[in-house]
Amino acid sequence: MAFVEIESLVKAFGDARILHGISLEVEKQEFTVFVGPSGCGKTTLLRLIAGLEEVTSGTIRIGDQRVDHLPPDKRGLAMVFQNYALYPHMTVFENMAFGLRVSKVDKAVIRQRVQEAAGILQITELLERRPRQLSGGQRQRVAIGRAIVREPKVFLFDEPLSNLDAKLRVQMRVELTRLHRELKATMIYVTHDQVEAMTMADKIVVLNRGHVEQIGRPLDLYHYPRNLFVAGFIGSPAMNFLKGRIARISESNVEVALGEANKAVVRCRPNGNATEGAPVTLGVRPEALNPGGQGDSSITGNVHTVERLGGDTYLYLSTPEGADLTVHAPGDMVVTSGDRIAIGFNADKCHLFHENGDAFERFPV
Repeated sequence: MAFVEIESLVKAFGDARILHGISLEVEKQEFTVFVGPSGCGKTTLLRLIAGLEEVTSGTIRIGDQRVDHLPPDKRGLAMVFQNYALYPHMTVFENMAFGLRVSKVDKAVIRQRVQEAAGILQITELLERRPRQLSGGQRQRVAIGRAIVREPKVFLFDEPLSNLDAKLRVQMRVELTRLHRELKATMIYVTHDQVEAMTMADKIVVLNRGHVEQIGRPLDLYHYPRNLFVAGFIGSPAMNFLKGRIARISESNVEVALGEANKAVVRCRPNGNATEGAPVTLGVRPEALNPGGQGDSSITGNVHTVERLGGDTYLYLSTPEGADLTVHAPGDMVVTSGDRIAIGFNADKCHLFHENGDAFERFPV
């Protein structure tokens, strides 16, 4: 039995339905990430689990207990918000201890828990400071420490790194992953940043417009996206998409015509809906494209932008059919804007999607 179980969860504000029958499971000690674009319902789903919003219909269970009718303080959860919500007049110690004091926990137990949490988060030397004396990263650690001392059944994180600069976000991702491993905790984490999801999660739940698009391990979603939405959302930079039509079908390959000049071979399992002449979308990731044209297929394009990042270079091209391509190239590749180059790719690195957005089945990577 799953540790957190959500079944047919619906949330509506008046006539506006935000979540449409969400069902999912979170295992004990699992790091699960809800990811999706702004407005997809991920924060609303987290707030329903926390008890900060009322469920319209459906059930939420934690352990062997149904909790969707319980107030937040009876659910055994601790939530870390996007803003740190620290009391400015209290010290770090007092902020971390506040919830325990309200619950009338023994003073010796409070001190022990705060000291232990501060040690885990490496903020012991900050316990007598006030929030205004802390950096953004230090404040976030205090907010996490305030959750740790409560020893909750489940940790809930609502975009906790959004207010940090890029370098500190990377550092805090590593810290949270380490913290999850050390605490052996069950964590549910909300973000719009798929890089955070890919690097931190044991399991990702991709949400879109109040629906679950796909649930799976990070690399499963990367290699086997269920549809166009997941394929375009997971991966950075995003997957390239090219419109085409099926030119030929065999048992293990589909040949796709990309306009008049270009063709591509895709290794996949055609199903009964695949017919010659049918419109399809070819998907190929920037890192699967080979500048120079090596591969089972190749297309040409005009380079309009070159982005050099040191060890990596990203090329932005336009094909003769007017499609845009992003290519991940070696950092020292000699190319300039205006060059016309050939781009190659292999059949087993491609994805193919029906007109309705559903993916063709790929062979194991």
